[in-house]
Amino acid sequence: MLPDFPQENIRGRHVVVTGGTGGLGQGVVARMLQCGAIVHAPVWKEEELENVDWLAVNTTTGVDLRDETQVRAYYQSLPELWASIHLVGGFSMGPLGQTSVVEMRRLMELNATTAYLCCQAALEKIRSSLETPGGRLINVSARPVEIPAGEMVAYSMSKAAVSALTRSLAVELAPEKIWVNAIAPGIIDTVANRSAMPDADHSKWAAPAGIARVISDLVLPQNLCQTGSVVPVYGQS
Repeated sequence: MLPDFPQENIRGRHVVVTGGTGGLGQGVVARMLQCGAIVHAPVWKEEELENVDWLAVNTTTGVDLRDETQVRAYYQSLPELWASIHLVGGFSMGPLGQTSVVEMRRLMELNATTAYLCCQAALEKIRSSLETPGGRLINVSARPVEIPAGEMVAYSMSKAAVSALTRSLAVELAPEKIWVNAIAPGIIDTVANRSAMPDADHSKWAAPAGIARVISDLVLPQNLCQTGSVVPVYGQS
């Protein structure tokens, strides 16, 4: 007889999605709502909300996720928390000799620092929220960390830090059943990427909805064992 798996949903559980207004973020928010989550989205600038239909999402504007005090205050203002998904980040490319230390630090702040601070503050909230152990943290690494590419040294450094954070923290939190995983996208099929690369074969890129399904599998309580993973979501890119 096949096992009787419980219905896969997180109905009524609180989930944070950072970067929710982006091309990937909107897909992840939609998937979390489909799974029954109560979604919270910190937003840096109010104009980011102009192109999203978020009547069912709890938004807070003016939150700089690079700032420790603001991040901690945001997470402490939330109700009990089950999961935090960290999609905020930045990208640029160029050869090492033409990439300034200012740009390297900018990418480290946008990618590594935001993930670190959100993991830290979310962990504190998850620990104080639940009567029984458990929770989920999701980060975003990148394909060039796993499959090196030229002219992406600074970007790859910043995303490698996210992979290291994910794997290390997963070991630390395993006894508490707080699973920590990351995805590693290639090129994502977003409006911005299509505009930047109009002549590319967009059919080979990973769709946000497909990546969102991978993330939801990692977030659901039915994920009883997968932690410390950096999951490739390359499509055919």
